[in-house]
Amino acid sequence: MISYGAQADGVVTIARRANDAAASDQVLVAFTKDSYTLERSLEWETLGMRGTCSAGFELKATGSAEQIFPEAYGKIHTQTMTPVAHLCWSSAWAGVAAAAVDRAQLFIRKAARGSDGQMPPGAAHFTVAKMSLTKLRAMITSTMDTYAAHEHDERALSSLEFQSSINLLKVEASELAVASVMSAMRACGLSGYRNDGDFSVGRHLRDVLSAPLMINNDRILTNIATASLMSGMPAGLRD
Repeated sequence: MISYGAQADGVVTIARRANDAAASDQVLVAFTKDSYTLERSLEWETLGMRGTCSAGFELKATGSAEQIFPEAYGKIHTQTMTPVAHLCWSSAWAGVAAAAVDRAQLFIRKAARGSDGQMPPGAAHFTVAKMSLTKLRAMITSTMDTYAAHEHDERALSSLEFQSSINLLKVEASELAVASVMSAMRACGLSGYRNDGDFSVGRHLRDVLSAPLMINNDRILTNIATASLMSGMPAGLRD
């Protein structure tokens, strides 16, 4: 899967360090468009998030040693790629949720004005949506502050505690974003479910439903459980 692969001027991908290297001994390699070919193997036709264009390709590339990143991929993945990706994804999902909550607020205000200040039935769901969004934003801010505070501390960033927290951010943020948008839709009622009105949140819900599925939450939670269990085992049992 390569997001915008057909449109990109370059690709950064993972490769094994050498033919005889272990499968886990990986590096990142950068290729420019004139040094690789892409053969499409899978189209991108999804319920939502269509703009990512994450089609599947068979990548064939050639290059030189200078195109290999000097740091091991494992280090880059742990200290930069995962934290930045999860913070950016969570922020994007929070933006989708915020847009949906804004529409719910406008709907509640309009409905209240039209009934002499009487709150519509969906007002309670707006409160829930606002609460979920506030929790989501606070979680992102807290995790970002922690990452910034330890940005140059390799030991801290590689610790099980930090790796678990940054992965749990992705899980919790994706679930909270879905909950916020769903509550916003219930606040708007049928006006939120419709696609032809000012208060429609159908696209927001359609797109944010991909959040728990992108790097599946179940897989992340299973990996965290495995790492936590192994870290608590005596060395003899781990071997």
